[in-house]
Amino acid sequence: MNAIITASDLASALTGQQPPVLLDVRWQLSLAKTPGERPFDGRKAYESGHVPGAVYVDLDRELASAPGSHGRHPLPDLAEFGTAMRRAGVSSGTPVVVYDGGQGWAAARAWWLLRWTGHSDVRVLDGGLPAWQGPLETSVPTPAEGDFEPVPGATGLLDADGAAALARSGVLLDARAGERYRGEVEPIDPVGGHIPGAVSAPTNENVAPDGRFLPAEELAARFKSLGACEDTRVGVYCGSGVSAAHEALALAVAGIPADLYVGSWSEWSSDPSRPVAVGPDPQ
Repeated sequence: MNAIITASDLASALTGQQPPVLLDVRWQLSLAKTPGERPFDGRKAYESGHVPGAVYVDLDRELASAPGSHGRHPLPDLAEFGTAMRRAGVSSGTPVVVYDGGQGWAAARAWWLLRWTGHSDVRVLDGGLPAWQGPLETSVPTPAEGDFEPVPGATGLLDADGAAALARSGVLLDARAGERYRGEVEPIDPVGGHIPGAVSAPTNENVAPDGRFLPAEELAARFKSLGACEDTRVGVYCGSGVSAAHEALALAVAGIPADLYVGSWSEWSSDPSRPVAVGPDPQ
């Protein structure tokens, strides 16, 4: 099953015999704002217009737990995550389609969590809401309660030690912008640089200018050039486990399974005992 779906295919699926549950996960990374500027409000954006039938999911509150020693977006409490998914109408036997405002990071985070906790039919709308050509609605639906019970996967998740080991034994991709990987700038975390041995693989190079993923064969060629292929264990990380989920999604499109280090650089850099590499060289 493909991990993404086009807007036209979604429109067809919504009129089919088993329409998917739709999740709207609009979110933006909140950096420093100018005085008086309000932070992005995903729920307000949702209420101003969304794909008909979509239910809003809050990334910071329902797809992550509170920031702390395990990073800015640690794994959510699984009981609370399950409650949120059932409230949105998610059931184990019903397909799910997730979208966001177009960047794809937040939708990918929801996709990864649902897949990691056992849902077998989840796709991301390629290009997000801007790709949707159908009508929008402002009414907030109340779907029937779903039955999804999240069960964490035995694989697919890395902690800090696992990420460090994978950087030596396999391929660990850093999904952040190149200047953050090299340590030239660091707007959020305590120190700049990367996990020793990690390879720079900025997420924005996985998509075309319109935000849609490059063709699968182009993605496969890109990742192969970075050392990532089907017969190599691959892991990904970013700043806080959000854009890295988008990279894991790109890898899935390319047919390459990957593990996610959810704590990512926000967890790694908060521990002064962990080594930091700078510059373009992985080591």
